[in-house]
Amino acid sequence: MTSILKADTIQDAAGNNIINENANTITIGASGDTISIPAGATIANSGTATGFSDPGFTLIKEVDASDVAAVTFENGTSSVVFDNTYKVYFLTMTNITMAGDEELFLRALSGGSALTSGYWTAQFGSYGSSLPNAYSDRYENAFMGSPGDVESTRPFSGWAYFYNVGVSSEQPQAMGQIQMCRSNGNIYGFGFSGSYNTAISDFDGFTLTNSGGPNITSGNFKLYGIK
Repeated sequence: MTSILKADTIQDAAGNNIINENANTITIGASGDTISIPAGATIANSGTATGFSDPGFTLIKEVDASDVAAVTFENGTSSVVFDNTYKVYFLTMTNITMAGDEELFLRALSGGSALTSGYWTAQFGSYGSSLPNAYSDRYENAFMGSPGDVESTRPFSGWAYFYNVGVSSEQPQAMGQIQMCRSNGNIYGFGFSGSYNTAISDFDGFTLTNSGGPNITSGNFKLYGIK
């Protein structure tokens, strides 16, 4: 037997509204109430949720690399768009390993090809196995370059923010932080900050690659947009 309860308003014993329906809008609780979801319960949303706090990060694309020459986030592919939708882009790079010892570079794409010159990038930090040593370098061939070879058994991780990407009148800029360890015991921790020295009218995105050596065997990459 099926029972149907029809009511526009349900109240508690004190006369306070618990559920109210008016003009196809359902209100649960009242101002000042706490609505508790018990442990083990699941809220499934198949519609549009509005009014919730927006942390600002929107996941655009995730890549789990497995034996690839490069990881690329290219405009117009796999829902990746570099335009004025987002003010800032954020990239995470987690536990990257290579098939053999090789440097890893973060470069801009233009016309579908990686730009290998024209950067003004400074890197700074420390490295060492016991007492840290100061590290600094300047790159003209990438937004970021690993300070040593990324190894097959020693993961490389980091993150980067990108500004002015897809803005034809501005110079693309990048800044971030990297952490890596090598089999000789040296631990590297460094930051990088730089820009491409001219505006890129046909900016297409970013690629992480090496100098044509061994492939990236593993690693997780996530690109986010920030409004």
